[in-house]
Amino acid sequence: MTSPSTTLESLQRRMRAMHSLWYDAVDTMDLSHVNHVERAEVLPIAFSLFHQAQIEDGALMMLSGLPPIYDDSWGDEMGLAIRDHGKERTPAEMTDQRIGDYSAFRDYQREVFARTEKWLGDLDPDELARVVVARPLPEQVASTFSARVAGEQGITVLDGAECWIYQHGLRHMGEVEHARALVGLYGMTS
Repeated sequence: MTSPSTTLESLQRRMRAMHSLWYDAVDTMDLSHVNHVERAEVLPIAFSLFHQAQIEDGALMMLSGLPPIYDDSWGDEMGLAIRDHGKERTPAEMTDQRIGDYSAFRDYQREVFARTEKWLGDLDPDELARVVVARPLPEQVASTFSARVAGEQGITVLDGAECWIYQHGLRHMGEVEHARALVGLYGMTS
């Protein structure tokens, strides 16, 4: 059986690796790539970028109790067309997402990622087993991937970090890798 400290060390390494993919992606794109619209009802890269960062920001709040970094001033600074991560909206509603100031977005993303990595670096391994959403799961959570992962007691810190941050981040990185091909860029890994 794997110890909590070994599990935490693995999660820390995987989170840093996932974040490094995001950094590589944003460092090799510009606003013309990010805001490119392939065709109607195909989400631009801008959606995946902001959605992933803001969901990670909110997930960290759920897991750690820290207030989110994002507020209206960030929306102003980034020049977001839609000030919403879009989780409760349809793809059709989010096709107009655009980022106006890519540098400001990158600053926000770096703050979110650094905060997540610091939290994981300071986390007591025994905290991984703490339940953050107990069963019965609320309706909003019951249909999520994390609900499928949850154990008898509910969603733990480990489940939340794995599902809400790591798995979610990789899922959207896959979207970005595909979208990069549509704008003439290469994928991030082989």
